[in-house]
Amino acid sequence: MEATRNQKMRCPVIRKICDRYIRVNRPSVLRFALLLLAAKTASAQTPSTTEQRGPSIAPAVLLENLTWDEAERVLNSDAVVVIPLGAESKEHGRHLQLNNDFLMAEYCKQRVLQAALANVVVAPIINYSYYPAFLEYPGSTSLSLDTARSMIEDIVHSLARHGPRRFYILNTGISTMKPLALASADLAKDGILLRYTDLTKEDPIEKKLRQSGGSHADEIETSIMLYIAPQSVQMKKAARDLNPNQPGGLTRDPKGKGTYSPTGAWGDPTLATREKGQAVVESLITTILKDIDDLRLSPATAINR
Repeated sequence: MEATRNQKMRCPVIRKICDRYIRVNRPSVLRFALLLLAAKTASAQTPSTTEQRGPSIAPAVLLENLTWDEAERVLNSDAVVVIPLGAESKEHGRHLQLNNDFLMAEYCKQRVLQAALANVVVAPIINYSYYPAFLEYPGSTSLSLDTARSMIEDIVHSLARHGPRRFYILNTGISTMKPLALASADLAKDGILLRYTDLTKEDPIEKKLRQSGGSHADEIETSIMLYIAPQSVQMKKAARDLNPNQPGGLTRDPKGKGTYSPTGAWGDPTLATREKGQAVVESLITTILKDIDDLRLSPATAINR
C-alpha cells in the first residue's frame, strides 16, 4: 500500500481518496499485512504433500534416474520392483518394426509411472529374451531358455539384496513366459515373489473386438500399435497371413517345419484400427495395475542378506 501511495498518480482526486483511506483505515491495513505475512510464513514451514508421505508411501519412481543413495531409500522391503520386458530386435511382419515389443514395454512403463502407485520402483527395460520362433526372419534375436531364465534371476537377486521381495515383470511376449515361470519357481526358494503379465489369459474386450484369428503382428497387436505408436506402423504393407497353425515357430519356407508365414505375421493386420487398440490397451493397463497391487499385498518371507 505504501508503494502505491508514493507512486505519481495522474489524477489528484484519486490520490486524495487513497491518502484519506489509508489514514482512516491504517489499523485495518496493518492487521491485513500482518495476517498476510503470517500466512506466508506458515506456508513456507508446512511440508509439501510429497514430503509428508514418508518412505512407506512414496509414489512410483524410475530407478535409472536415481543415484545409488537415492535408490537405497526406495529399494526397501515394502517396494514392488516393476521390470519391463520387451524385445527390441524381433520381427513383427513387414508392417511393424523390430522394436515393436520394446515400444509396448516403454508405453506400459510410462502408464505405471503415471498411475503413481505407492512404493513402486520401475527398473530399466530388458530388451532381450527367449524368442526362438522368429529366428528365420533377419533382425530377430533370441537368448537360450537357460540364459533368459538366468538373466531374470540375476537381475532380481541384484536388487533384492537391498530389501525388495516383490518383483513384477511387465511382460510383452508369449514365449517369454516359459523362462519367467522357471525363474519364478527358483526365486520363490529364496523368499522372493516374482509375477508377470500373462498375455495368454483371455481378455473379454479383445474377444469381443477380434474379427480374425492369429496371435503375432495380427489384427489385435497392430491395433495396439496404431493406438500407442502409430508412427511405427506401415499399414500399406499389412497383409493377411493366416496359414494353418503347425507345431514349431514361424517359417518362411512353405515346406519347412512350423507355421508357414511369408510375411512374418500370423493373422490379419488389415483389420486393425486405433479404436480396437485403445480398448485393448486400456483393459491391459487395468490388468497390469491390478497385478501390481495384488502383489503388493502378498506376503513374502524375509531375505537373508
